[in-house]
Amino acid sequence: MRENWQSQWQGMWKEMCFSLSLSLSRYQQVVTRSEMIEYYDISGCYILRPWSYGMWEFIQSFFDGEIKKLGVKNSYFPVFVSQSALTKEEDHIEGFAPEVAWVTHAGESELPEKIAIRPTSETIMYPAFAKWIRSHRDLPLRLNQWSNVVRWEFKHPTPFIRSREFLWQEGHTAHATLKEAEVEVLQILDLYAAIYEELLAVPVVKGRKTEKEKFAGGMYTTTIESFIPSTGRGVQSATSHCLGQNFSKMFNIRFEDENAKEQLVWQNSWGCTTRSIGVMVMVHGDDKGLVVPPRVAPTQVVIVPIYFKDVGENKAADDKAYELADQLKAAGVRTEVDSRRNYNPGWKYAHWELKGVPLRIELGPKDFEKQSVVVVRRDTGAKKAVSWADLTTAVPAELEQMQADMLTRARGVRDSRLKKVTDWDSFHQALNKACMALAPFCDQVECEESIKTRSAEAAENVEEQKTEDGEEVDAARQLSGAAKSLCTPFDQPELPEGLTCVNCAKKAVNWTLFGRSY
Repeated sequence: MRENWQSQWQGMWKEMCFSLSLSLSRYQQVVTRSEMIEYYDISGCYILRPWSYGMWEFIQSFFDGEIKKLGVKNSYFPVFVSQSALTKEEDHIEGFAPEVAWVTHAGESELPEKIAIRPTSETIMYPAFAKWIRSHRDLPLRLNQWSNVVRWEFKHPTPFIRSREFLWQEGHTAHATLKEAEVEVLQILDLYAAIYEELLAVPVVKGRKTEKEKFAGGMYTTTIESFIPSTGRGVQSATSHCLGQNFSKMFNIRFEDENAKEQLVWQNSWGCTTRSIGVMVMVHGDDKGLVVPPRVAPTQVVIVPIYFKDVGENKAADDKAYELADQLKAAGVRTEVDSRRNYNPGWKYAHWELKGVPLRIELGPKDFEKQSVVVVRRDTGAKKAVSWADLTTAVPAELEQMQADMLTRARGVRDSRLKKVTDWDSFHQALNKACMALAPFCDQVECEESIKTRSAEAAENVEEQKTEDGEEVDAARQLSGAAKSLCTPFDQPELPEGLTCVNCAKKAVNWTLFGRSY
């Protein structure tokens, strides 16, 4: 019986994939059909349905708990910022100006001064910091807020990855010394890496942004960078900025130190967004839909009873399914039973695989005879029989193993697509084979601009090539757009004496990771 349903399910899935591929990109298919999002009538804005918002809640819970251990406290500041406040720091607003959304009217009346909708909160929060901080005893001041942000992107919107409104947390802190601020910058970056690697099973590279790519108005930016193998693009996944004293000068945030001398505070800001969910989907998703890592799966296990022909015996199947579900819930496993009678098992398998539920438990007539179930992993499709008595120990162990395997597998793929190069031809070839390039770099802004220009021109002239495994790639599938620096990794290979920049004749000062990006 199970084999028949399996055959029907595979046929249904092929038909479903075929019909979907006619109109939407694979990624858009997955996030809509898996009930993660719903499209909205304003372009670039999306409804987060419970399935995706539940994942965000796990990220929130983890990070919120960790930052509170560091002494960070939550707060909330208004979504609006006056034009005069937003434009106070010129470099800062220059970086956001094209994306700022403005409120100009209240009803039919034009406002005397247009008001911006929060693109980020430095200019909203720091006037209050200036009021609250007077003495060294007021430091450090460490605040975080969970909020929404509006950045009116003009590029093609992509759910989670590039949207006009998104959810995030943003931390803003003030310190008495630069040393204290720099310690926190790296503490937060490590927590962001933990979100991606320990929760989302997505490997990241930790590093520092180049001068060209750092946060506008900041002293320097640290970042975690992830990679999407299916598109060959890097993603800036979360950033932790040391702002130095630039904003404290602008907003006059001063304190009296232990020697009664007036000082400017040193500041940090840091943020992570719902982009993290989109990265997870892109890294782990397959032809069947989502593959959700167990630690962020709203439902970790779904039990599917396979009903008997005798209707009277179906109640026994339901009763056992709910009994096993209760046992798993008591063991801390988020479990659901799909006892819908209007869908057959094949349809249910496809449905839950599309949603990416980590484990499916099949409970059929033969399983009653053996007092066991069949446990099926979403990531590999591997099946194993588990006795009812062992279920509450076997399932948590399987979920932990799946979590570890997903990160190991994703890291292996990522590493295979990270190429160490020393000359322009190899750099260009790596990019057009959908890889990242780790290259010697002079760390000069003008050289980075040249790399961006040269790589964009080269991309326009790419002819048919082969990927790493020899597969033909026609012009329609070539990566387009310019390459940019992703970060200067903290983990630096040895730099040979006399090695020159990948783009110019100047001496290289570090290895920098380049790639095409979102």
